[in-house]
Amino acid sequence: MELIPTQDEVIELLRETGALRDGFFQFPDGMYTNQYLQMALAFRNYQYMKILSVALSRKVRANPEIRAIIPQLSIVTPAVGGLPVAYGVCEALRAKAVYWAERDNEDEPLRYRPFMGNQPGEKVLLVDDILRSGRKLTELRRLVESNGGEVVGLAVVVYQPNTETLSFPDLPFYFLAKLDSLFKTADDTWPGIKPGMEPTRVWQA
Repeated sequence: MELIPTQDEVIELLRETGALRDGFFQFPDGMYTNQYLQMALAFRNYQYMKILSVALSRKVRANPEIRAIIPQLSIVTPAVGGLPVAYGVCEALRAKAVYWAERDNEDEPLRYRPFMGNQPGEKVLLVDDILRSGRKLTELRRLVESNGGEVVGLAVVVYQPNTETLSFPDLPFYFLAKLDSLFKTADDTWPGIKPGMEPTRVWQA
């Protein structure tokens, strides 16, 4: 496998680890999909996490403007699930620090832990394992900017957009693989899904 694996190589790795599954799945928000990705299953193997995070870091490093500020660059991730790749990217880039935001309950905003978070003027790269709706990363960007930080890019291992995915047109955006999954509601017609078939209910993360 090359230092930056191809789309097909990333997909093969995700299938081999059980992280990527085909079927009939339902998210808590009521959306249905034919492909479910649980990146934690791939990250159980340190070598796979290393391969993916180093590859993502090399895509980021190819941007000359970001490459010039790496010694001052901090990595920020929106959830615990993004921490393995955030630390992997930070180590590969030799960036300055890693921060993460979290929430105690789903109806609460993302926040940093006390005495932890980006500083005014700090350059920040947003990193996560997967981008589906983009809502969490959008909220994280607001948090960084409310602390006076400057978001200079966005990097995820897998981009799996749905029908409501938010965009980041003003940011350099990097990913290793894109999933063109089906996302539908219960009222839509599903090829290969028989009437009355029950979906597998999964987490949104």
